[in-house]
Amino acid sequence: MENKYRNHTCGELNIKNVGEEVKLAGWVQRIRNLGAMKFIDLRDEFGITQIVINEEANVNSEELVTECVISVDGEVLERSNKNLKIPTGEIEIKANKIEMLGKCKNVLPFEVNSEKADISQVKEDLRLQYRFLDLRNDKIHKNILLRSKVLKFLRDKMDEMGFTEIQTPILANSSPEGARDFLVPSRLHAGEFYALPQAPQQFKQLLMVSGFNKYFQLAPCFRDEDPRADRAPGEFYQLDFEMSFATQEEVLAVLEEIFTSAFKHFTNWKVDEAPFLRIPYKEAMEKYGIDKPDLRNPLIIQDATTIFENTEFNAFKDKTIKAIVVPNGAEQGRKFFDNMTEFAVEEAGAKGLAWVKLTEEGPVGGIAKFVTEEVKKNLEEKLEAKIGDSLFFIADEFKTAQKIAGLVRIELGKRLDLIEKDEYRFCFIVDFPMYEYNEDEDKIDFNHNPFSMPQGGMQALKEMNPLDILAYQYDVVCNGYEMASGAVRNHDPELMVKAFEIAGYSEKEVETRFGALYNAFQYGTPPHAGAAPGVDRMIMLMTNEDNLREIIAFPKNKKARDVLMGAPSRVTEEQLRDVHIKLIED
Repeated sequence: MENKYRNHTCGELNIKNVGEEVKLAGWVQRIRNLGAMKFIDLRDEFGITQIVINEEANVNSEELVTECVISVDGEVLERSNKNLKIPTGEIEIKANKIEMLGKCKNVLPFEVNSEKADISQVKEDLRLQYRFLDLRNDKIHKNILLRSKVLKFLRDKMDEMGFTEIQTPILANSSPEGARDFLVPSRLHAGEFYALPQAPQQFKQLLMVSGFNKYFQLAPCFRDEDPRADRAPGEFYQLDFEMSFATQEEVLAVLEEIFTSAFKHFTNWKVDEAPFLRIPYKEAMEKYGIDKPDLRNPLIIQDATTIFENTEFNAFKDKTIKAIVVPNGAEQGRKFFDNMTEFAVEEAGAKGLAWVKLTEEGPVGGIAKFVTEEVKKNLEEKLEAKIGDSLFFIADEFKTAQKIAGLVRIELGKRLDLIEKDEYRFCFIVDFPMYEYNEDEDKIDFNHNPFSMPQGGMQALKEMNPLDILAYQYDVVCNGYEMASGAVRNHDPELMVKAFEIAGYSEKEVETRFGALYNAFQYGTPPHAGAAPGVDRMIMLMTNEDNLREIIAFPKNKKARDVLMGAPSRVTEEQLRDVHIKLIED
């Protein structure tokens, strides 16, 4: 069908088109006025073409400003000053007619696609308020186009692997997924609420009970969590999938195929090959202080508690002591160690950060006077520290010391430029604890996913200390980000009741809160397992962005507000009455 606005895009004409009469349309990116002649850079999604307007042209160019939308009729000419950096750089269009399609204000809230444009200097809320302008900027525009391609690739990949795409409800029930629900009041059922799904967990398990072999969907998920750079507030998308009659090994193989194929297809960085390294949760916490380790950082955390068991250093007495050996770290000056101590105290929450250099003359600086010959020997033998290295120590109760050491390790890797460049380092974190102790409520809670299969089955639930029970749960981690989470599901109703009983739920509560699953499991349930890679984080890493908002078309700000559309917002009394709600003003 003929397009009355254009017959070519701004990125397709070249030297072969010289002499042709063409019609283009797009945004005015730049205007250069040379008196008798004007040059316009005309932009659309596909590229840029130079338009030339001379005195002979029957054109009113007075209304032309940057970012207005125009249509141009003209002749393709060969350029005298070619720009070989762009596909259209050998030609220009001599304008015969210009039609204004969309006027633009003279003053923009910030520069768009110009040499002066530096989006990093624009306040984020202003960018989000004028997101329709922000999305015209080349980099972020390409991010959104890439997102579309990644989603198509993932759909094709899942189809290739035999998965069936099935949509599950958005208006669902409240479920203990670990975050607050977004509640939706019902008009038809006074006092009752839907919940937006934190994940399609129960629905996808019900699909396995229904006899579907392999399910997937690019699922929107909703969690009322505080925003972070790597966590979009309110909503996110995941590649949710589940498999009947599947083991943990089969799910891990699918995850390896998804990540290796997608990252190789869309990036030119080195990608870890399958099989990915597998790290038990306990080992991850011991070596990295976190369950999402960045393997590009070569530093590891070691335990030095026994090495200092007879120390005179009061800050180490009766504490767990974690140590990080930095190869060749003794070459750093005093300021570096002072800055690291400042980071540990002010940002990581440490009471202090002890350190020492190992030199030919002996231990130097920090806590050197407490590093006796015996301690030095143990540091060299047990921690494999050597002359020229520096060591950092964190002393506190076990969990706190572990957490702070993890943050210090990450910061050391950044400040010393130890992070491997242009690589995607993948691993699986496996063998998560089934339960954890909730100190605030003095009770046992689920550690991860409440619907997971405990290792050891019913015998483990009946005979073991709950805090020692491991689950068939697994995460995919890449470059310090959790990229996917999954589990072998608990498909046995008796096991399910017992597992929830340990976490403080009665069978009646299980039947009430998870009635659909509980009931369905009575009618023949296949063993099943699955996972859910996070689509937003995948694209964030592929584009080498540090913030999810750079790869989402219309994100919310740091305070979970949509400053473009004005959400959340007040509603009318009539709307509240419809859903049987009365506001109590504070």
